[in-house]
Amino acid sequence: MQPTGDDVAGLIARATPAIRRRDAETLTALMQEVSGREPATWGTIIGFGSCHYRYPTGTEGDSGLLGFAPRKAATTIYLFEGADAHAEALAQLGPHTTGAGCLYINDLEQVDLGVLRGILERSLAWMEAGGTEQAQITVTG
Repeated sequence: MQPTGDDVAGLIARATPAIRRRDAETLTALMQEVSGREPATWGTIIGFGSCHYRYPTGTEGDSGLLGFAPRKAATTIYLFEGADAHAEALAQLGPHTTGAGCLYINDLEQVDLGVLRGILERSLAWMEAGGTEQAQITVTG
């Protein structure tokens, strides 16, 4: 995937329901602060920074270092190292669900933003350190 260059504010403005727009604005500010990078659109994902990833299976591609998507059902936060890597923090986060590499939040106001910040900081550090043998990460931006 590559940055699409679409307007971040426009992507947020088109998100539905209204709670996704509110949460997207909060997450954009939080991820920008944590990453020190400007937001960019990667299709329907808002990403911060960029990297190239490679899995032992041969699957590889490009992505943001941190990113989320304001989906209709829930806001999706992407965690390359997997949700299991954050099990202790997730137990303290508040209402959420997870998938293998995704954290789903229905209402950002119901979660502990300090805990979420810690998850994002640890995820970014993992990415910047190059990942692991399960996923090799090369920071490109």
